[in-house]
Amino acid sequence: MAATSTNKQPLLVDHVLHTVVNLDLSTNEGIDVSGANTAELLVDSTSADGAVIEDLYLISRGTIKHEVMLFLSNANDYLRPNQGRYIGSVESAVTVGDLTSMLLPKVLTPVPQVGSESFNRALYIPKGSALWAARKTSPGDSGATTEGPNVAIQGGWY
Repeated sequence: MAATSTNKQPLLVDHVLHTVVNLDLSTNEGIDVSGANTAELLVDSTSADGAVIEDLYLISRGTIKHEVMLFLSNANDYLRPNQGRYIGSVESAVTVGDLTSMLLPKVLTPVPQVGSESFNRALYIPKGSALWAARKTSPGDSGATTEGPNVAIQGGWY
């Protein structure tokens, strides 16, 4: 029996998603969500369809390295400590305009047998979830800067 005989449909992207957000004022202390965070909402799938992120990258706007943390939550108005979960981070470059891409999780979609990697990478944002971003700060540090990186995501709604 063929694998398609189960009548499963492939994941199809309905329309594209590309968002760019500045993180000058978006901060959080560590990987646990603090009550005083100022995280920025990147993707809101709390009441919409889910999304698949093909690329998540930082654009450096200064000469200071910033660690950008990502969180999934079921809220779209504020990243609350009891709702947000850390899912990974990426560090910005120290040259203005340089790009740094995040290494996204492996996904189980079929790929042609080409090159050394026989898998794709993407980040799924399921329906009912929101993706948030914040720069990592130290306790007591206000974190405000004029050289915070821009975080950008590219993918689509499914």
